[in-house]
Amino acid sequence: MKVLYSVIAENATLRHDGRMDVHGIFHELYAPGFPAQQDRLTLVTTIEWNPDERGAIDFSVNLLDPARSPVLTINAQTEVADEYAIHRPARTQMAIPIDNLVFPGPGTYEFELTVGEVKQGLLQLYLVQDAHAH
Repeated sequence: MKVLYSVIAENATLRHDGRMDVHGIFHELYAPGFPAQQDRLTLVTTIEWNPDERGAIDFSVNLLDPARSPVLTINAQTEVADEYAIHRPARTQMAIPIDNLVFPGPGTYEFELTVGEVKQGLLQLYLVQDAHAH
């Protein structure tokens, strides 16, 4: 497995032609105090699979706080097929909306993908305390 890209955005839409429209990519959030709640964000990730990785594949995505404790866990399954693998490796595209996410404190948070025994960091999100944020 190989992560081609991963971003946090306001919104993302998977299109029928295999492309993805992503709007409002961001890397940090500002809050006047903590815990802080984000009304909505979308985790956007595309994974490329090795030829021996086919069929139903279970995976999880954890959001880890600065102490590496899970704040959120998403368990899911993807079906990996050879439909387009003759032209390119098989892929899974994801746009996962997350509503009302609570961040307990400021610092660096990390989204981490787990497939079987393999863990891979997807991206970091920085939570910054700013008294003037709204």
